[in-house]
Amino acid sequence: MPAPSSSLRNTFARYEARRLQELLPPELQAWVKVMNADGVRPPLITCEEAGGDEVVILIDMVRWERFAEDQRNLLFWHEVARIQNDTIPKDGWEVAALAVGLGGAVGELWVQNGLLFTVALGICAIAGFQLWRKGTSKKDIRNLIEADKGAIRLAIRNNYPVPAAYKSLGSALKQLLSENNRGRMKKILEKRLDALRSEAAKAKRTYENS
Repeated sequence: MPAPSSSLRNTFARYEARRLQELLPPELQAWVKVMNADGVRPPLITCEEAGGDEVVILIDMVRWERFAEDQRNLLFWHEVARIQNDTIPKDGWEVAALAVGLGGAVGELWVQNGLLFTVALGICAIAGFQLWRKGTSKKDIRNLIEADKGAIRLAIRNNYPVPAAYKSLGSALKQLLSENNRGRMKKILEKRLDALRSEAAKAKRTYENS
């Protein structure tokens, strides 16, 4: 029998998945599913293709519960906007090349062919580097910023006042930044926050001049 804390977490995960499913735009509800992420240290929230036309939004419910509901909503709508913008990250040639390179390296090591072993390791190195830098290119960051804009639009469609939408997403990004205060993720979050502040200031000027 699970411990009470585990039971409570499972209850929250089920309730939250149903709640977020209802926040999806009607045109996405049939083919986008919200699921609890598993594995070792999964991302807080991400989306990926699940075969066919189905897309899943995966959430680490243990960490997710630490955010306020308005923050969770905006982070969720960010992922929804990525789906709408067709900017879901896809495993490209890098994964295939890494598999081929590793297989080749093991094979050539077995037959002791030094030249081909070096070539196979080179393929691994190039593919591994591309996977490591994935998500940090200017285009990738621009896509994330566009998804933040989409999240704001979805919040407004769901009756959030404009200032509240920006405040909720901004506070969520700041909390994420406090948890990722080094490395590439820090830089990405800082760029998203800078862009969000700029958009919020622009929205405020538009409101004041209307």
